[in-house]
Amino acid sequence: MTAHSNSELHAEALELLQKLTGNPHAVFHQGQFEAIEALVADRRRALVIQRTGWGKSAVYFIAALLMRRRGAGPALIVSPLLALMRDQVQAAERAGVRAEMVNSSNVTDWDRVQQGLNNNEIDVLLVGPERLNNPRFITDWMPRIVSSMGLLVVDEAHCISDWGHDFRPDYRRIRNLIAELPASVPVLATTATANERVVEDVAEQLGVHAAGERAAAASSSEERRAEQVFILRGPLSRSSLRLGVLSLQHSQQRVAWLIEHLNSFKGSGIIYALTVSAAEDTAATLRQAGFDVLAYTGKTDPEERLEAETALKENRVKALVATSALGMGFDKPDLGFVVHLGAPSSAVAYYQQVGRAGRGAIDADVLLMPGSEDREIWEYFATASMPTRENTGQLLAALEEATAGGQALSVPALEPRVDVRRNSIELLLKVLAVEGAVQRVDGGWVSTGAPWTYDAQRYERVAAARLKEQDEMLAYEATSTCRMVFLAQGLDDMTAQPCGICDNCAGPWYPADFSEQAAQLAGQNLHRAGVPIEPRRQWPSGLDQLGIEGVRGNIKPALRAEEGRALARLSDLGWGNRLREIFAPDAQGNPQDGAVPADLGRACVRVLGEWEWSQRPAAVVSLPSPVRPQLVDSLARGLAQVGQLHDLGAVNLVADPAHYGGNSVFRCAGVYRAFELTDSIKQYLAQSPVPVLLVSEEVDSRWSFTVVAQQLRQAGASAVLPFALAANH
Repeated sequence: MTAHSNSELHAEALELLQKLTGNPHAVFHQGQFEAIEALVADRRRALVIQRTGWGKSAVYFIAALLMRRRGAGPALIVSPLLALMRDQVQAAERAGVRAEMVNSSNVTDWDRVQQGLNNNEIDVLLVGPERLNNPRFITDWMPRIVSSMGLLVVDEAHCISDWGHDFRPDYRRIRNLIAELPASVPVLATTATANERVVEDVAEQLGVHAAGERAAAASSSEERRAEQVFILRGPLSRSSLRLGVLSLQHSQQRVAWLIEHLNSFKGSGIIYALTVSAAEDTAATLRQAGFDVLAYTGKTDPEERLEAETALKENRVKALVATSALGMGFDKPDLGFVVHLGAPSSAVAYYQQVGRAGRGAIDADVLLMPGSEDREIWEYFATASMPTRENTGQLLAALEEATAGGQALSVPALEPRVDVRRNSIELLLKVLAVEGAVQRVDGGWVSTGAPWTYDAQRYERVAAARLKEQDEMLAYEATSTCRMVFLAQGLDDMTAQPCGICDNCAGPWYPADFSEQAAQLAGQNLHRAGVPIEPRRQWPSGLDQLGIEGVRGNIKPALRAEEGRALARLSDLGWGNRLREIFAPDAQGNPQDGAVPADLGRACVRVLGEWEWSQRPAAVVSLPSPVRPQLVDSLARGLAQVGQLHDLGAVNLVADPAHYGGNSVFRCAGVYRAFELTDSIKQYLAQSPVPVLLVSEEVDSRWSFTVVAQQLRQAGASAVLPFALAANH
């Protein structure tokens, strides 16, 4: 490219930047124009690693519009979150870019969007990575998109990599898409959170091409330069963020601290929690204390999520109390603070989340309050998402058998065939589909017949990397060096200098105390006893395939349990902490057992006292526990004594349930023939058809309660009210 043409491109790009920002005096940040030039002038593949707020979206919107002016088709942007897409569409419109999105939130717009593509009226199309695995999208949309695509953008590109902190199986399809593109189509990958290992992995995936296409042509020095991935990496330290770590022993103290000091933070912000229940409980407690806050989790309805995001952006709430569901791409330039109740499992993930704050011309406070339960939560999420040789083998065998018979299997149809939870089945299917072993078709999934082997070494390496990341997070909490330097170096940015404002550089900028009144308010709300146990209303499909005939469809209302109660969830902040102590294994790794501690017993009695049941129970029956027999026996006897209920004892355990995990149909089958009413229970209920309190030490799948409730109702009980010490869901 000549200097003259380079000057013309710069002027054209600068005009678009000023239009995008609404600032007639805007200029490019260092590296922005170089990335645009690599894409538009040289048609290169580029990876941009720059901190949040640097302006990565400006690069791809300007590049997309410049490519359109040069006769190219629309840009395709693969973006991971709905919130991110909405923000990007709005930003594109400000720059005069005609942008549309296709995702689960705007299905009614798809026909209009598709028509716009066919009429060449769209400059940028944003899609979620899961669209790349949707049969209709692959058939009806992708041929048109790929044939005319002018630019491919992979936003939050660390999701491509096994080593990225937020790896997503659907993102790995992008490698195949990149390989199909002509060499003339530039590709841009962007992220703010990538260490050197992730950078190398993503760059390698960007470098794939259709077999022999560019390699055969790459003879001149200019062509060889185009063959190389353009990597732009900037400094990742953030001078606008004041970091700190405050260690408090219990979750009640952390929430009490928030009650006391939340208003000391400027503006509005985000309070992150590690679990859905922690986010919901914290939000409820803060609202009780008079704060305008909303919960935002993976269980929040899409419409409510959008309203919550808007309320935060418009400063109508002090904070959103959120899980990681509110993460990448949420754009509020004046976000004033980020507080974490419990630490993310890696310093890289932490950097990504705190990067929501201080993006505009303001400073922001970032405080981490780690929890003693963090490691346990990290381990749960890590093991739940990791494919194993056993579960992938079961899944492939089931699909191969069905495919040989000309049948596609949906996820519900797979459940009675494989002993794997539904969410794990969905994850495994994505992994296997990316690797070519299975394929999604109309009606479900089929085996492709392609050879596939479980890569044990790969998953062992990933598991080891995750453990290392957890150790790095703990090291961040304990470090005495500059916290910003620590985070930047965790992303392999060795240029960072001490920030001068974090608690290690300048001393704690936050108070460590809180009032007794705040502690009492936190305790009252977090220790409010009682979690509903919703009754099962339908048997899982496929029980007949596991030898249980004639059990299907709806459970008749006359045979169902009523809504039950548990003292608390094991993941809760209040009583959950106490329950985790009881349910944790001893030093030798064996289950603890013994009588119910007095404080938990009193809390259970309070739950019963506050339970607004339609029929008060007159008798108690317990489910025998092969793990904690003393705990459940003392709980049942104690409740019977305090409530003056007839103690009918435990039902008989006539077969080993033999199942404490897996999916719903296997768990139901595992307990369906395991319990039997004693003769004394049957005789009592035949003579006195009273409501029964059905007691267990723990409830998870609810199938034991469901099966035994049916037996009790058949024996004459007028109602069955399940009660558990702990809920594990």
